[in-house]
Amino acid sequence: MTHAPLEPSTTQAQPVVLDVDTGVDDALALMFAVRHPGLDVRGISCVAGNADVDQVVANTLAVLDALDAPEIPVARGAEQPLLETARDARHVHGADGLGDQGLPASSRATFGGGALEMMRMAVLDSPEPVTLVPLAPMTNVALLLRAYPEVKQNIAGIVAMGGAVTGGNATASAEFNVWHDPEAAAIVLGAGLPVTMYGLDVFSQVVVEQATYEVLRDDPDPAVALAGRLLAHSHGVIRSDPAVGHGGLIGDAGAVCAVARPELLTTHRWPVHVALAPGLTRGQTVVDRRYVLGEDSVHGVDSLGHLVDVALDVDAEGTRDLFLTTIGARPQVSHTEGAARTVER
Repeated sequence: MTHAPLEPSTTQAQPVVLDVDTGVDDALALMFAVRHPGLDVRGISCVAGNADVDQVVANTLAVLDALDAPEIPVARGAEQPLLETARDARHVHGADGLGDQGLPASSRATFGGGALEMMRMAVLDSPEPVTLVPLAPMTNVALLLRAYPEVKQNIAGIVAMGGAVTGGNATASAEFNVWHDPEAAAIVLGAGLPVTMYGLDVFSQVVVEQATYEVLRDDPDPAVALAGRLLAHSHGVIRSDPAVGHGGLIGDAGAVCAVARPELLTTHRWPVHVALAPGLTRGQTVVDRRYVLGEDSVHGVDSLGHLVDVALDVDAEGTRDLFLTTIGARPQVSHTEGAARTVER
């Protein structure tokens, strides 16, 4: 099937393609990406994860409606992982995957060619290299890189919400997005592209306090009010985690904040291997943090893993403030010296 090329960007913003399984924090990420003047959202691909893929598509379109977003290509992607069956996270994200907010169904149309074709066109038709931002199981991204390897020539890099250095959430060792499709994550990390891993180690650090999100819930802007309700839902389901504190996590949105402002992250470049064997460690991202030779190297056993920029720390307050300022203001773009700025109400 042939489709017209996606329209080139008319701004100096950074082109991005988001890959989502729109649950609570993916919705927050969409809000930030659409409203940040330094980001040009070229397309949004949907994949099974937090909910089934059809629910993910419906959630994504409903969030774009709440944002009063411009027409952005949204495409349905993989129904299940490469090898596993789909296993959702509705116990965290609600029966509808979106905190049971009851958003009205959208009349927006999806991209007719499917996720891989949309992603291919979004990347190759972009006048500037595109950053891929997977916020979900990486099934779509892995399939794209295998089906259309030519896209690599116009990909600036990948900033992925996934993995962890210490501990998991889906299992004791594995983070949900990688655990849901470990083979896909292994393909993406090994594709030879620059990858930043925004994992659980920083995911849980960016918190919006209860007093703040309660104010957001009463905002006259429907998107800001929705953000407040989603943060309240997040706080409710992770309230027992003492590391989070008294507030809701922006979660996946933090990875998109890092695309806009990479200086907010502290990263180290280390080899990362995705454990694929069955058992307790399947889906674990094994990060090799050694600074001296280990017995594996000394005795000629090849070390496993691909070099990844692993996020270990984040400017939590700076990221929170960037997120709140961006979603709470109608952004305007200033082209002075090629820079973009956010203007508050």
